[in-house]
Amino acid sequence: MYPTPYVASLRVFEPLEAFDPVDRLRWQSLPAQDNSREEEQRLALERMIFPQPPNARPDGVHILDLDGARYISPWSTATRCWAALESFKGQFPPPLSHFFVSPALEEVITSGMDFIDERVPHILSETWIIPPRWFSIFTPNEREIGSDQHGPFSRARTTIAQAKARTKKAHETVEGAFGVGPVEEEIENLLEWLEIFHPESLVELDYGGLAGYLSAALTADGQEGLVADTSIEDVLLSLDGLAQGDGQIAGGGYERLVRRWRAVQAFETSI
Repeated sequence: MYPTPYVASLRVFEPLEAFDPVDRLRWQSLPAQDNSREEEQRLALERMIFPQPPNARPDGVHILDLDGARYISPWSTATRCWAALESFKGQFPPPLSHFFVSPALEEVITSGMDFIDERVPHILSETWIIPPRWFSIFTPNEREIGSDQHGPFSRARTTIAQAKARTKKAHETVEGAFGVGPVEEEIENLLEWLEIFHPESLVELDYGGLAGYLSAALTADGQEGLVADTSIEDVLLSLDGLAQGDGQIAGGGYERLVRRWRAVQAFETSI
């Protein structure tokens, strides 16, 4: 089982030449490790138990070696910790946030913020759910499912050029159907994030430990585990329905997606 079995990630892998010379030299010499995803989650769990400043340890990277080229996705631990803290605090009035994150813990997390460059994280993470907009980046043939020592896995990977084109189309479709609003804004933010990276980058959706829960939920429903997962197809069908102005098609795809992932979220209250 994954160290944090409830986390899914959307990662951008940039080609090695996109980074500064010092990082290029360091990362070129590193061996690609199949367990980097698990190691990232293990260290994240360790930091939850024994808090320390995010910039107090050397950061890790995910490495892809494809067709003779090396692609890098830095963990950007400090940036992601600080962004997560600000996002969490923004959900509550200032007095209430201290009930969940003590001033002492906040001081640990924010230590060093003033002394590090502003960096955009290469990795977005969600717990117990995968946002529909993430699925819109991919097509079914880009998905890979299987099983390893941690259990079932499901990943999808595409070029950033394809990811941007598909996200732009999804944004235009949603804006045309519903106008400006929260859903449209989330897709626009995703597109702006993708626009930041090198044009030869790769984008990967990794279900992480959610693949195991989804497989269990689908199997319990009498389906063939991850083979029966049509989340990408459902989102694309829903977008196609919106583009055609067909509410029945759009609603059908979305309802199947919500029903499937509601079964995964139900595990949150059972562990």
